Amino acid sequence: MPTVLLTRRSLIVNGCAAMAAVVSVPIVPAQAQGLAPTPTMRGGANNYLPGAPIVNRIGVGGFWMTGTVRRAGDGAPLAGQRIQIWAHTTEGHERDPHSHGATLTDANGEFRLEMPQIVPAFGQPHGHLAYDSGEFEPVFLRPVMPSAKDTSLSAHFVLQPV
Repeated sequence: MPTVLLTRRSLIVNGCAAMAAVVSVPIVPAQAQGLAPTPTMRGGANNYLPGAPIVNRIGVGGFWMTGTVRRAGDGAPLAGQRIQIWAHTTEGHERDPHSHGATLTDANGEFRLEMPQIVPAFGQPHGHLAYDSGEFEPVFLRPVMPSAKDTSLSAHFVLQPV
């Protein structure tokens, strides 16, 4: 059986060789999965009316619907995207045309539209929002409010190109 001589010098040389072997393995940065597209929510398209007009406000206002619109993958904000909003409010039902309106996103992909106070329908206070302009896959959302006393609701879209 061969004799292995462990000297300080052999430990340093062999240790450095082992370290060099580990360091020479290419280090690959973690690949980001990207931002996944927002799926359509169940009930989101209920009482949807295609082509709702772009408005400054729905009804007398007092409640704010806000949110953001981003592109799937890189998460870039999307300006000029049309978001339709409707709800059961103190001034009308979801199916009433005057309870529907649309707004456009700003340069930061943000939207904001004032509308009447949302009230519970089928036991839940909720809003409806839709992206349906054609450049990206349509998405219908139905976010539920924690309380009927809330005076704002936020919803966020991540859109997948068609």
